[in-house]
Formats: sequence, C-alpha cells, structure tokens
Amino acid sequence: MDLGIRGRRALVTGASRGLGQGCARALAEAGVDLVLNARGADSLEETAAVIRREHGTSVRTVVADMTTPDGQAAVIAAAAEVDILVTNVGGPPPGVWRDWSREDFQAALDANMLAPIALIQALLPGMCDRGWGRVVNITSTSVKAPLASLGLSTAARSGLTGYVAGTSRAVARFGVTINNLLPGSHDTARLQALDRVAIQNEGITAEEARARRIAGIPVGRYGTPQEFGAMCAFLCSTHAGYIVGQNIVLDGGSTNVML
Repeated sequence: MDLGIRGRRALVTGASRGLGQGCARALAEAGVDLVLNARGADSLEETAAVIRREHGTSVRTVVADMTTPDGQAAVIAAAAEVDILVTNVGGPPPGVWRDWSREDFQAALDANMLAPIALIQALLPGMCDRGWGRVVNITSTSVKAPLASLGLSTAARSGLTGYVAGTSRAVARFGVTINNLLPGSHDTARLQALDRVAIQNEGITAEEARARRIAGIPVGRYGTPQEFGAMCAFLCSTHAGYIVGQNIVLDGGSTNVML
C-alpha cells in the first residue's frame, strides 16, 4: 500500500532502538525524511546510517535529553516545519506505591507527559497552518488496564492521554490528527529491563520470566518493533485522516478490556 507520505518530514524521538526505531524505519520505508532524536549518540548515529543505506531518505540526528528544557529546545529547533511527530520517551522504573516520592512523580510527569506536550505545542501550529499533520504518541496499555508496579508511568501517561483527547478534536478540522499507540509486550530493551526486576525480586531465571509473560499473551509471542512501526506509519498516512484521538492497543490480545 502506498501510504501517500513520500517526501514528508517527520520527527521521531527515542528513535535509536526499540519501538521508536521501528517507527522511524517504517516511515523511511514509506519515503519520509527524518529527524531522529535520542540520548545516546553512538546508537542514534548507527540507526541513522542503517536507514540512509536501506531507504535513501534524508536523516538528521539530534542527541538530546527530551526530559529537559534544553533538550526539548534543541529538538524543536531541528524539527521546524515537520509534517509528522512521533513521541517516544522511556518510562520510569517499576516500583511500589508506598515508595514513590514527589520527586519521583515529577520526573515521570516531565518525561512521559510534559515532554510530549512540549513538542506537540511547538510543532502543531505549523501543521495546522499548512493544513496537514500527524502526531502519534507511544504510551502504554497501562492507561487502559493499570498495573500497580507501573503507577508512575500510568499516572503520567494518563495525563498525556487526557491532553490528547481534547486537543486532537480541536485541531482535526485543520487536517491534523493526533492518536496514541499503546504497546503491550514487545521484544525491546524496556521489556528486558522489566523482566530483570522480576528475576531479581522473585529469584527466577530469564527464561522463566519470559515464559510467564508470554503465557499471558493470546497470540503466544512478543510483538516486534517492525509490526509496531507499520501501525505507526499507517496512522501517519493519508489513509488515516478519519482516525482522531484514539488509543490503539498493540498487545497480542493481552489487555483484557472491551473498549
């Protein structure tokens, strides 16, 4: 399928690996030029080189911490007049409700709510003025089915979800859509980090942690960054202009909710 976005320009944050990289590669395959952001210079440049070699698209890199005002300013300056924004900021570590401090919550909000909102507020006006744009936020299935150990992430991402719900409907008439993608268990470094917590706390092996998680996924496997990226690219396409303010779950059926 031709996604109709060849020659468009996109900013993808957290793009050096995992789901962000999957989204960047899928957009490049569709002919989109990229501005890629991550904190690690080596992995980011490696990703950019692979994308240039495989797809021949223009790729600019910005090494910056999106949770800081200076990092946000650097990324926004590099991404002026992009048509597509994909926000991806890693979540806080799991924990126990009684241990979280005000500082812990503030850090989670800065990363998983306020950083994406800063990008949206900076880049959305240009999209509206030009009459076309796509914003996709990578959040979590925990905003639909909360997990106690991910309370910091759930609280912050739920705030972003609420912001998107209203803002997406306010800008839809300008040809701009905003939606959220909610990943379940995908084979990424983030999932491996969560498994390490179970390994340490429960004294189980890595194989046992993986088998336990897969047992709760109806399709019987982890998702891949490639299939996640394909869904992201579709939401950024010309075919997705009637999808507005939605929270789309990609989890192999593991989130047991009706809506």
